[in-house]
Amino acid sequence: MRGSRESMQQQNQHAVTHGYSFVKTSSQVADLVDSGELVRVGASRTMVLHNVSYPYARPPVKILIERLSAQYFNACGEKLTVTSLTRPIARQPVNASDDSVHPTGMAVDLRIPSNGRCRTWLEGTLLSLERSNVLDVTRERRPPHYHVAVFPESYTNYLATLTGQNREYTVQRGDTLTAVAARMDTTVAQLRASNGLRSDLIHIGEKLTVPTETGRASNSTVASASSTPVLREVTHRVQRGETLWRIASRYETSVDVLRRQNDIAGDLLRIGQTLRVVLDGS
Repeated sequence: MRGSRESMQQQNQHAVTHGYSFVKTSSQVADLVDSGELVRVGASRTMVLHNVSYPYARPPVKILIERLSAQYFNACGEKLTVTSLTRPIARQPVNASDDSVHPTGMAVDLRIPSNGRCRTWLEGTLLSLERSNVLDVTRERRPPHYHVAVFPESYTNYLATLTGQNREYTVQRGDTLTAVAARMDTTVAQLRASNGLRSDLIHIGEKLTVPTETGRASNSTVASASSTPVLREVTHRVQRGETLWRIASRYETSVDVLRRQNDIAGDLLRIGQTLRVVLDGS
C-alpha cells in the first residue's frame, strides 16, 4: 500500500490504452455522464459520500464500490466512507500527480477507518483484490485516505468468474493465444472454440470471449419464480494464504455460513481443499 511512481504510471497507462478521457472541466464531466461513460454513485445504507463534489464513476467502479461497501458493512457494522470519485483536472489538489486517473472516473478515495478491526478488514480485502489484478491501492498520508485505482475491464472479467458469465479480453500488443490462455486461466483449445478461431493468429484490439469453469457450470442454477432469489452452487479450491474470512468476503457470505455448508468446526483450511459455496443471486 506504499505506492510508487511506477504504480501511478501503470494506472495512467491503463487509462491511455483503453482510450479513457481525462476530463479537464466540470462541463466535460457532464458530457461523460450524458454519454453514459460515467454514472452517479449515491449514498446508501452501507455507504456514505463525504464532501464528494463529483459523485460519478465508470460503471464497473460503481459496482465495485457498492459490493465493497456491502461487504464492509456486514463485516464491521458501519458504513464505508467515500471521499472522492471523478475529479476534473481543473479541480485536482496541488499535490496531485500528473498521472492521476481521478479525471478518468477510474479512481475512488476511501476514508481510513478509525476502528482497528475494520481497518484490517478493509486493507486485507483491498490487497486481495490488488493481487487479483483488478485494482491498485495506495495508503496516502496527506490527507490520510486509501487511493484506489480500479481497472474496469479486469474487474468486469473478475466479476464474470464469480457470477458464471463468460469473460471478454481485448488483445494487447505482444499477446499470443497461449499467453492469453495462461493469463485468463483457460486453454488455447477453449479460446479457439469460443471464438471460432481456426489458428492461433490474433490481432491487437480484437475482443476474445473467455469461457470459465463457473460459466459452464451455470446450467445447474436453481431458479424458481422471478420474485424468488436465484441460488447457485459453486466450488472454491483453497489457495495458499487463503482463510475462511477471505473466501467468505469474496463470495459475499459469512464464515459461519461457509462452516455450515462444509461441516467445518474451526478455521483450519488445507491448500487444495474444495469448499461448497451456495450463492444468493438476488
